[in-house]
Amino acid sequence: MSAAVLASIPSPSQGVWHLGPFPVRAYAIAILLGIVAALWLTRRRWAERGGDPDTVLEISFWAVPFGIVGGRIYHVITSPQAYFGEGGDPVRALFIWEGGLGIWGAVAFGAVGAWIGCRRQGVRLAPFADALAPGLLVAQAIGRLGNWFNQELFGGPTTLPWGLQIDDAHLPAGFESGTLFHPTFLYEILWNLAGAAVLVWADRRFKLGHGRVFWLYVVIYTTGRLWIELVRIDPANTILGLRVNVWTSIIVGLGALVAFVVVGRRHPGRDTTLLLAPPTVQDDEESTSEAAR
Repeated sequence: MSAAVLASIPSPSQGVWHLGPFPVRAYAIAILLGIVAALWLTRRRWAERGGDPDTVLEISFWAVPFGIVGGRIYHVITSPQAYFGEGGDPVRALFIWEGGLGIWGAVAFGAVGAWIGCRRQGVRLAPFADALAPGLLVAQAIGRLGNWFNQELFGGPTTLPWGLQIDDAHLPAGFESGTLFHPTFLYEILWNLAGAAVLVWADRRFKLGHGRVFWLYVVIYTTGRLWIELVRIDPANTILGLRVNVWTSIIVGLGALVAFVVVGRRHPGRDTTLLLAPPTVQDDEESTSEAAR
């Protein structure tokens, strides 16, 4: 056995266990653990900002399902061949538990769900998003363990001592048995956890508010996702020779950076209130008048 293999990272021998007829998938467990960790951290941060921690759970009932559905939709749209191409099975697009969630769709749809939940709870979305941001990175870090168990989404071959072992059954075509690959799952875990720590520090140090912690989260994540995408070798659709997620990282990251700067100039400091403004007497009179018509 070579020294490189002795120093490498092994892949789990299986990612699915069965309790009778029911499969228990490591990918699903990782997603669920990530959600739990995000909720725990967000409850603490929301309480520190003066909010009711139970509100976080109420909002999550909307945000989490929306996020999961959005993540799956983005994955299917950007990787349609596996489901609608030659030999594909459209029904498998519904099999979320097999893996395949796009973070951009999850964040976009999750934001819609969070907005609905915030409206129903009478709280403002921006400060809630600021409380949530570090938890999102922690959840994404834990979720990447699912890719490790599935032996998927790894990078190119490497001779580094932390190279990842891949079983022959998951080995890409053209590579010899025993080839080690960049453990991009580990790179993203470390990047996201470090990013979460930076968000917590920056929030406390600079008293960020009005959604700026969330925009900084997007900047940090897209920066990491950009270089990690350039390392990965799994099949992906491209535009002008670059993976779709590379372009998405660039565009979304630049947009978030602009938002971070603009919001900071217009609204420095923390939010003065977490609650939505109650309707004024004039609003009530106008609503009554419109109803009478």
